[in-house]
Amino acid sequence: MFNLAPMFDMAPSALALIFIAFCLGGLVKGVSGMGLPTVAMGLLATVFPPAQAASLLFVPTVLTNAWQLATGPSPFAALKRFWPMVTANAVMAVACAGLLASAYAHYATVLLGVVLLVYAVFGLSGRRLPAPAHGGERWMSPAVGLATGALTGGTGVSVMPAAPYLQSLGLDKEALVQAMGLSFTVSTLGLGLGLWLAGGFAAQSLTGSALALIPAAIGMAAGQALRRRVSQTTFKKVFFVGLLALGAHLALGG
Repeated sequence: MFNLAPMFDMAPSALALIFIAFCLGGLVKGVSGMGLPTVAMGLLATVFPPAQAASLLFVPTVLTNAWQLATGPSPFAALKRFWPMVTANAVMAVACAGLLASAYAHYATVLLGVVLLVYAVFGLSGRRLPAPAHGGERWMSPAVGLATGALTGGTGVSVMPAAPYLQSLGLDKEALVQAMGLSFTVSTLGLGLGLWLAGGFAAQSLTGSALALIPAAIGMAAGQALRRRVSQTTFKKVFFVGLLALGAHLALGG
């Protein structure tokens, strides 16, 4: 299963892009607790087909988010509260992942660019979604899960609208990071299963995905160090401006 030959067959420029993409994705995650798949998928999609880019993300995304979930205050409490959201998320991610491996993958790249643009504009606005009305979480969570799963399956990125929705719930910092870890883990597992069922997840991809843990870990370590030196406000502005440019490039040139 772990065959190194496909990696050696890649052009040096492609290998360099993989290294840079996961270093930058890890850096963002180290600073903010999220953003590895968003950044890495956006960069990888400029060169690789969407299904291959999503496959390369699988191991680093699952392991880092599972760790984020497991080290939070109460994984079982998070699962008990958000199981309707993550169940709907997983089902839709599996159902929609075929787009990345289909003849319409070109549109997946454009859709990814649009999602990144919307996320960047929303982030730069400084606004938050309004909290659900009393009792509204019971129907909002599954709806958000369905939308997140559909976008995960169609773009390979699981941040929208799950992250803004979770931020609207007034969770404390640790519980929020844990809830996002749960949502992103389930999204990625659903995406991986959906790609495999659609024939878009080659076993050889696991080699590159496992090796991508190295630059992702380097980036996360750097991000954790940077977090102590740069304000969250400054970092978020730079992050979202970069995401805006990347999203525009993919949406217009995809």
